[in-house]
Amino acid sequence: MELRHLEYFVAVAEELSFTKAAERLSMAQSPISQQVRKLERELRVELFERTTRSVQLTPAGQILYEEAISLLASANRAAERARLAGEGHLGHLTLAFGGMATYDLMPQLVSAYTQRFPDVILEVRSEMITPAQVAGLLDGTVSVGLLRLPVSADGLVVEVVSEEPLVALLPVNHALASRSSLNLVDLRDESFITYPSSPPSSVYQVVTSACRQAGFIPRVRQEVAETSSMVALVAAGLGVAVAPASVRQLRIPGVTHRPIRGTDASLSRALAYRSGAVPPVIRGYLEVARAVLHKQRPVSAGPIFDDSQPFLPDSL
Repeated sequence: MELRHLEYFVAVAEELSFTKAAERLSMAQSPISQQVRKLERELRVELFERTTRSVQLTPAGQILYEEAISLLASANRAAERARLAGEGHLGHLTLAFGGMATYDLMPQLVSAYTQRFPDVILEVRSEMITPAQVAGLLDGTVSVGLLRLPVSADGLVVEVVSEEPLVALLPVNHALASRSSLNLVDLRDESFITYPSSPPSSVYQVVTSACRQAGFIPRVRQEVAETSSMVALVAAGLGVAVAPASVRQLRIPGVTHRPIRGTDASLSRALAYRSGAVPPVIRGYLEVARAVLHKQRPVSAGPIFDDSQPFLPDSL
């Protein structure tokens, strides 16, 4: 039994006329009559009572008509869903965001994507450091990552989308907070709050390398995987930190940020996904992400708000 035979049958059943069914399907009457006869022989049952003046469904024909309507609707629905999936409008997508991308880019990217592809099942993983994203991309548990370079892994496509300078994070009452900018060497005697060193996050690698070029190895007091935790610990006075300039948008009271002079060290952000054939659902996200990220201004190291004064709680 073929779907087109059921389509012919349904047309005749609804028109109760082979002639009108042929007109409806823009076909000659003879092929429709032949295919309906073929269907009856295959099922070994009469589907229509035919006279020279009328065509009526038999009881068996009525049952088949009810089932055929459901089957054809399901087939059309399956074909439509396949078409939508082929255009990236259906499927499952797991997105990973590292560090500050969770706060300054994830809302824009997720909003823009869900507006264009509302029926895709979306899973978002936030504050994932680069090694964790790379592992997820390679084992297929992450579809697309927004991560920091460097990335040392074969089998991935990496598209650089922005470059950021480094800034120093200080408690607002720190002695160095009175300066408008710092050199890295000014931090040589400080305790550092850093991203993980094992496996080393991309920011950890860049910051450590820049400190070594400045003539010292940072003394790490605590490692944290989340940017929000890093900023909070600096606010608590546990140490200082060096991070990408976009961290200034995470406004936690008690922290001030200062540009760093004398180093050309910077951090690259990149979209990453598995090499090879790109599934439609990933291709759709990449189109949206490129459009959104293209509109982003380069991040400078200068302040985006006046945070030079110590934080004072509101009066009760």
